[in-house]
Amino acid sequence: MMEEYIAQAEQDLLHTYNRYPVVFDRGEGVHLYDLDGKEYLDFVAGIAVFALGYGNEEYNNALKEQIDKIIHTSNYYYNVPAVEAAKRLKQVSGLDRVFFTNSGAEAVEGAIKAARKYAYLKDGNTDHEIIAMEHSFHGRTMGALSVTGNKKYREAFEPMIGNVKFARLNDFDSVKQLVNDKTCAIIMETVQGEGGIFPAEEGFLKAVRKLCDEKDILLILDEIQCGMGRTGTMFAWQRYGVKPDIMTVAKALGCGVPIGAFLMTERVGQNSLEAGDHGTTYGGNPLACKAAWTVLDLYESRHILEHVKKMGDYLTDGLEELVSKYSFITERRGLGLLQGLVFDRPVNEIIAKALKEGLVLINAGTNIIRFVPPLVIEEKHIDDMIGILEKCLKE
Repeated sequence: MMEEYIAQAEQDLLHTYNRYPVVFDRGEGVHLYDLDGKEYLDFVAGIAVFALGYGNEEYNNALKEQIDKIIHTSNYYYNVPAVEAAKRLKQVSGLDRVFFTNSGAEAVEGAIKAARKYAYLKDGNTDHEIIAMEHSFHGRTMGALSVTGNKKYREAFEPMIGNVKFARLNDFDSVKQLVNDKTCAIIMETVQGEGGIFPAEEGFLKAVRKLCDEKDILLILDEIQCGMGRTGTMFAWQRYGVKPDIMTVAKALGCGVPIGAFLMTERVGQNSLEAGDHGTTYGGNPLACKAAWTVLDLYESRHILEHVKKMGDYLTDGLEELVSKYSFITERRGLGLLQGLVFDRPVNEIIAKALKEGLVLINAGTNIIRFVPPLVIEEKHIDDMIGILEKCLKE
């Protein structure tokens, strides 16, 4: 049966993904099951999305209840889930204004527009510049792609939106050299994900924050993958005490229901986007916001952040042991439950072998295996993952 669906998909779907030959049918806890009933230990979580695991009863019941009430109304009217989700996001972030989107890329688009409008209202000019980071990844839409620091994603779709320059993460001098009177924003992932699992260093972040304060430049931190508790704090920047002017969030915010958001301080909110400047048909609808509202409540009631800190340490120890045992693994990088193993060769074959052995993994670049499991994993799941991975490494 799986072969039939795969063949049909290859005929019908646009070929923008090189998919693995499996059709997942259902999930339970931290495991997935294909159409033939085979069990897989999931260390991808839909690319850092399904933080609470599969089949969470409270989450599922909340969505079922909302479906029976109302799914969509449009942003010309208020709805309770959007208000409640925004209130909770403000509480956990310390930021003041929320705009709900359908995805992370859309959140980045909104953040860019807010930064440009902020600068425009200051001087009336439209030639402002944004500094982004090399090896960054912010999404596939044209604006998000314009600040993505990898030429292979951009070159076929140029020209981009323009006035974007690229510095190097954790190299403050490279940022200072690009700053001028036209610079309106500096955007970065607090932990680079797709670009190789590179965390921003505390000193670098604090230096950039200070520079932004001195020159009234907006600091935009992309927490789409590294946020929502994945590194052990609700947002990765909170471990450094460096607060952004604008933040983007998505992925685990909805735990499977498509939703993103960009948040900002009151100062930026009062001096950037106004009525008519930005909008979305689906963003902030009751169903998506009920998902976010429920996720944020469950994070608190189930003490997810404390759990991630413990499991993050345990995963770190397990991966470091692999580094010490295998010469072709050169490094471990990451924080909490966002980790990467760096190899001296491509990892696609290892990932494919692991899938056959019932372990779902994903890469970050050609030579890095990325580990972004559900945040509810236990030590036994990490032990099982290490065991399966070692079997594949020995082969």
